[in-house]
Amino acid sequence: MKALIDLGTNTFNLMIADVDAAGQLHVIHSEKEGVALGMGGIHEKRLTDEAMDRAINCLMRYKKQCQNLGVSVIRAIGTSAIRDAKNREVLIERVLLETGIQIEVITGLEEAQFIYQGVHQTMHFGNTGLIMDIGGGSTEFILADDQELIAMESFDIGVSRIYQQFAFSDPMSSTDIRALEAYLEAACGDFLRQLNTEMLIGASGSFETFFELMHEKPFHAKGRAVEVDFSHFETMLEQIIASSQAERDQNPHIIPIRKRLAPIAAVKTRWVMNQLSIKHIFISPYSLKEGALITQV
Repeated sequence: MKALIDLGTNTFNLMIADVDAAGQLHVIHSEKEGVALGMGGIHEKRLTDEAMDRAINCLMRYKKQCQNLGVSVIRAIGTSAIRDAKNREVLIERVLLETGIQIEVITGLEEAQFIYQGVHQTMHFGNTGLIMDIGGGSTEFILADDQELIAMESFDIGVSRIYQQFAFSDPMSSTDIRALEAYLEAACGDFLRQLNTEMLIGASGSFETFFELMHEKPFHAKGRAVEVDFSHFETMLEQIIASSQAERDQNPHIIPIRKRLAPIAAVKTRWVMNQLSIKHIFISPYSLKEGALITQV
């Protein structure tokens, strides 16, 4: 058995799995916790003491879960919030001292490669598709087909980063939306405009929440990506964007860490769809942690 912890800017994800001789993943245990590691200091490129305390408390619970299931080696991967933090060594040293877990910090492009490897386990592309992974600190775009990665980029436009940079009204106003779209255009418009695909593949995370809002049930894809109805998906995005914080707080299909951030993720997704004239939407249950587990030696 192998254990992988994805230390995201918003959420820490634990997965324990076996990988068979054919490279197929057999998940034994999976859980997530909203740690909000990047909250409070991401624009100063630092991790707050409170965020580090939350991270260590979560990792202590995850380590106990691994021990209970007989896993001795844990791979922990740090992404945007950790790699950008000037004081990341403080967290890395504290985690090693207090939990025995060694954090491995990866680049944005390494993150994109793992995401592709995870998503590719869940579907055959057929035609070229654009994978989108909406993180708290960064967002990865990966243009790929069944044979290879064609183009990839990681942008520091994660939903937690945006949330802490802008003062949006509740619900978001048309002025808020225009300002966010202008920010996205300035950050990554040139990259997206050079791509040619009509298929968008959402990699777990926020896209799982989108599915659950559409269907009002948990996203149990059993290791396979699913295509969703395009018009229903568009309607769901519009509803999230127009929703108030109070409405989202009462919605059982949005996990707590995403209740504040869901409209930002929805605006981002809609903007990307419009940029590329997307016609098909797939949602994959796999992303970074699955890709990293498959390639773990």
